[in-house]
Amino acid sequence: MTDLASRDAHNGVRFAMTIQPRLEPSGLFDIRYAAFLETVAHLRERLHRYCTRMTGSPLDGEDVMQETLFEIYRKIEKIDDPGALRSWLFRTAHNRCIDFLRNRQTRRRAETNFAVDEIVMPAEPAGQGADRAIERLVIHLPPKERACVLLKDVFDHSLEEIADLVGSTVGGVKAALSRGRAKLAALPCQPAVRLEPSPDPELARLLAHYVELFNRRDWDGVRALTSADAQLRVSDCFRGPLSESIYFVEYEKGEDNWKMAIGAVDGEIMLLVLHRSEDSWKPAYPVRIEAADGTINRISDYYACPWLIKAARTVVVANPN
Repeated sequence: MTDLASRDAHNGVRFAMTIQPRLEPSGLFDIRYAAFLETVAHLRERLHRYCTRMTGSPLDGEDVMQETLFEIYRKIEKIDDPGALRSWLFRTAHNRCIDFLRNRQTRRRAETNFAVDEIVMPAEPAGQGADRAIERLVIHLPPKERACVLLKDVFDHSLEEIADLVGSTVGGVKAALSRGRAKLAALPCQPAVRLEPSPDPELARLLAHYVELFNRRDWDGVRALTSADAQLRVSDCFRGPLSESIYFVEYEKGEDNWKMAIGAVDGEIMLLVLHRSEDSWKPAYPVRIEAADGTINRISDYYACPWLIKAARTVVVANPN
């Protein structure tokens, strides 16, 4: 067996996993998957940026990217040309994003910024004057136009590359670009108010109790808040039943250089792990908690993704000190 130890960029909680080699990146991830992640490390922040702008959320973007990495890893032996890996990643990420956006019932917040009804098309189409400020405005566009504008005006792909990535033709890409740029040019100077989901009072109470127990290091109490079949995802490290992980043990090893607080990332209520910085506490990474019937059934911990806080439009911490 092999010890795979990972530490986040802020020298916080250390996740040391004892693992056995596996063919699939499930449960505790094997050393081959870790090597694969090292291979694509130079592409990850760029890929996450694309997924974030497509889904409208840095955390949803990270989830889509994680699924993309799993899928590519399972098919890696089919890629004969190492130079094709970038295209495979973006094409797979694009398809995953489209699947995500179609799943309106479970992720309706991904489209809360979809303001196409408020956009008035100009008499003449906009020119090619779109600059990189459009990166945060593309959420107003339908998925195909959103992807084409992102890939061309933000990521500088060629028309041929974009056609291949989105499953279209060069003519189709040109048409989508023209429509998308025109709609962006016609956006009102004052953006529409973002409709955030209303906080769930029951979830808020559950999170407050979870944070209280977590910060007291009352691990038995924390476990009592989770369902027997609760699922856990720790980015780059673990995916499977919480009961089969050493999740809480690893936090216990973090000693006193961290604490957890309730916060919000881009308006979504979640937990934030804070690390001590001189005389204050700074958010290092988020933890998304999902619950049903007053019991936690899913935990997604993004300790290995320091870019998430930077990618968010707003990060709010309740009572950080």
